[in-house]
Amino acid sequence: MEFRELQSILNNKARVVIVTHKNPDGDAMGSSLGLAGVLKKKGCEVKVIAPTEYPTFLNWIKGNEDVLIWGNHNTLIKKNISQAELIFCLDFNALHRIDEVGDLVFDAEGKKVMIDHHQQPDDFVDYMISNTSASSTAEMVYEFVESMGDEDLIDGDIGEALYCGVMTDTGSFRFPSTTQKTHKIISQIIAKGADHSMVHRRIYDSNTQRRLKLLGYCLMNMEVLDKHKVAILKISKEDHKTFNIQKGDTEGVVNYGLSMSHVKCSVFFREDDGIVKISFRSKDNYDVNEFARKHFNGGGHINAAGGMSKNSLEETVQKFKKIILSQDD
Repeated sequence: MEFRELQSILNNKARVVIVTHKNPDGDAMGSSLGLAGVLKKKGCEVKVIAPTEYPTFLNWIKGNEDVLIWGNHNTLIKKNISQAELIFCLDFNALHRIDEVGDLVFDAEGKKVMIDHHQQPDDFVDYMISNTSASSTAEMVYEFVESMGDEDLIDGDIGEALYCGVMTDTGSFRFPSTTQKTHKIISQIIAKGADHSMVHRRIYDSNTQRRLKLLGYCLMNMEVLDKHKVAILKISKEDHKTFNIQKGDTEGVVNYGLSMSHVKCSVFFREDDGIVKISFRSKDNYDVNEFARKHFNGGGHINAAGGMSKNSLEETVQKFKKIILSQDD
């Protein structure tokens, strides 16, 4: 699909659906609600769809109250996807990342547009905007809006949504994906009225006592394979009950392992709903994307990836350790 065709559809006040991945994070919701804000200003009818619930610390983003969540609004979601002229797929590049919603998107007659920065995208869209070197999908959304000539539609609220996406996916601008272009876009967002300090407070200063105690528990029980420069953190289904874990409580826990100067890879295992969800983070050229794809049915970026296991928590951790220990020189 030619870019001019896409632009023409949007300029004619199209019916648009924006879908993001399950367990949405700051980049998923920031990019989705930011793009939604721009398209609504263009006169489009826009619905944002999330395949699952997301953390409450993202509920402040403008437009949050209108997000349709699978499991809560299934009838509306089916209707909107079937009637959409354009379906934007943001911050994911494979339909299995959106669970049951993926079948609806696949069957939909509307044109599909991907805006994403993850590696090895699947080819299921009519218009693909894929840039694995981009810091975030939010950064790509800003560039997309700019390429459409609509950057003047970005106001403080939209800017704060996009800032949230860039800030969270770059680890507050410290990851290698942060570039001169990233900072230039952020400066333009701030110039449009975004309150960057407020965004930071909303995301990082919203802890509960329960979450801080959970973090302390994870750190107290962290295992470090010093020779292999790997940190292992984990929580079991019993820990879920003990700490009454809520959506978003474990966000960012994996990053604490990397705060040790000698650690190159930090892994967080979370037992939940009959599976073990795994978060990988790394430094420098330690490729966790390839590792997750090869061993744990996952993937993502070189320095940030996810995976899963249907084995028990202990079996999964032991499998991981066996793989790491087998890499002895």
